[in-house]
Amino acid sequence: MDWKPHAARLAEQVTHATSRWRPVIASVPRHEFVPRWWAWAAPAPGLYGAATWDLVDGPADEGGWLTAAFTDRSRVTRVGTRHADDAKPGEQTAGSPTSSATLPGLLVHMFRHARLADGLDVLDVGTGSGYGTALLATRLGDRHVTSVDVDPYLVQAAAERLDRTGLRPQACTVDATEPVPGTFDRIIATVSVRPVPASWLAGLRPGGRLVTTLAGTSLILTADSTPDGGAEGRIEWDRAGFMTSRNGPDYPPDVVAAIAAAHTAEDEDVAAGRYPVVNVMEAWGLWSMLGVTAPGINCDYRETKGGDRTAVLVHDDGSWARATGHPDGPVTVHQGGPRRLWDVLDDIRARWLRDGSLPVHGARATITPDGVIHLRRGSWTVTLT
Repeated sequence: MDWKPHAARLAEQVTHATSRWRPVIASVPRHEFVPRWWAWAAPAPGLYGAATWDLVDGPADEGGWLTAAFTDRSRVTRVGTRHADDAKPGEQTAGSPTSSATLPGLLVHMFRHARLADGLDVLDVGTGSGYGTALLATRLGDRHVTSVDVDPYLVQAAAERLDRTGLRPQACTVDATEPVPGTFDRIIATVSVRPVPASWLAGLRPGGRLVTTLAGTSLILTADSTPDGGAEGRIEWDRAGFMTSRNGPDYPPDVVAAIAAAHTAEDEDVAAGRYPVVNVMEAWGLWSMLGVTAPGINCDYRETKGGDRTAVLVHDDGSWARATGHPDGPVTVHQGGPRRLWDVLDDIRARWLRDGSLPVHGARATITPDGVIHLRRGSWTVTLT
């Protein structure tokens, strides 16, 4: 099977001609890391509904396998606790993705933020399919790359696939919020966190750098170690999205239940909305500002064929909000619990309209040794714990 023209084409799509990552992308057989995956078959009733997924078996259609594997898209390899490797031909499953082969362009993007150089030792947090680990090992050499994941099967499968491609970096089953296996010049996470695990800071060598995304946002955090055991850096001006780090095989069902309840909750406070109903998670700047202003809010959005929109916000403190309306019509907002979540969102939207931007992008970041993140831009400050 001649996969190299496909890899070369992918490399051209996601790197500049002078990039040191171009020959790396062109030399790694991504299809070996995604032999089977889940393809979206039917939409969920909202962002947190149970979407339906069909199993795709790559070797059963080699042409389609190569096309899918060498496209700059993520491939979902695990839904809930069901990994595609364990599924039977023709099987369907339902739920939310819990592991994937990240789109190559985003991996390169994160690697660039890490400012990698020859001879540096890198911790890759979130092994997943192993493809990102393969890129790092190809670029830096096996002995300079350690990859960790909380899922033993993912680590084992990735290690076997890496070995088949002639790569043998260290791969470990580790909860990355616990002590990491060694110290490193760079830590790159393809899972999102908040706060920064103290174990990462303890494992970062003097002069080291970490790159991650903040859970509940699309924000990329880059920070360099400081002598006190913390780190300093900033929120980058671009964006990325990764799955939130897990401590076990699946995400807890509480959010799904809270979203469902908010869609039918009895009215406690009803008012007219100031702005049209928005899909918060697709308005990345708005979502990110909400995520740092009021951490822990989860969002859902549904739209009918006629254009009627419903957006829901929930928090584990019992607060909830539901906004309904048509893009060209009035908006009705229902809210309950100790806080008025939709008012928080509308205040952010008002600030955006007033100032023309939101202060979170470009904010300076100070991380204390225990992982608490302090963001500052001008007079605006926030602390993330």
